[in-house]
Amino acid sequence: MSASVNPMNRVSFLALLGSGLLGLASTLTAADDARAYELRIYTTNEGKLNALLARFRDHTCKIFEKHGMENIGYWVPLERADDAETTLIYVIAHKSRDAAKDNWKAFGADPDWQAARKASEAAGKILAKAPESIFMTTTEYSPPVKVGAGDKERVFEMRTYTTPAGKLDALHARFKNHTIGLFTKHGMEHLAYWTPTDAAKGAGTKLIYILSHASKEAGLASFTAFRADPDWINANAESEKDGPLTLAQPDGVKSVYMKATDFSPVR
Repeated sequence: MSASVNPMNRVSFLALLGSGLLGLASTLTAADDARAYELRIYTTNEGKLNALLARFRDHTCKIFEKHGMENIGYWVPLERADDAETTLIYVIAHKSRDAAKDNWKAFGADPDWQAARKASEAAGKILAKAPESIFMTTTEYSPPVKVGAGDKERVFEMRTYTTPAGKLDALHARFKNHTIGLFTKHGMEHLAYWTPTDAAKGAGTKLIYILSHASKEAGLASFTAFRADPDWINANAESEKDGPLTLAQPDGVKSVYMKATDFSPVR
């Protein structure tokens, strides 16, 4: 006689299996993300930021998607009034680095883009200088990059770490084994963690990541609690027995608090 199976046990097993598969899928999504991310920073002439935002809102973002670029997030700085009034920071994704070249070439030749740029600059040139571009790949410990509005008001923080030569792997290990979990413990939410792909932009020495907080004040309070956490103090001391993992300030760690634009997929 075969043993009977309790239907509730079967349901519980299937639910557990399903949740495990979902967790595995999430892990694979993060680990196998082969997209080429591009961080771009625009600096406008004085008084021209709103014109730039309008051009992105009404034209650029749609034309990006038309030519294979995925809009991830668009932000303006919260602090330093001069930057907040002249700076746009955004992240897009391409299927690959080669695809990025084709995407930008097609975008630049698009008649809709050319017309939008001409119309937007009828009253004067918008950009004060050429945009800064940094191509990036996700780290193995980055969560999957998810677009969409959060369920509450929040601000974002972009942090850039620069390491001495040969120390980036140790920094990655500290984030993977300690920092990520401690950030979560102290109320910080993770958007993504990236490393630049080009030597001229910091490949091998830089980590770039974006967190979100309920507010700038909440972010500052979270970092105060994080730095006082005995687990962090121990992990930091252990990881730096052979020397610091970041350059001395102000070059080692840079932070920019940001707010999402109204057209940003990540909000």
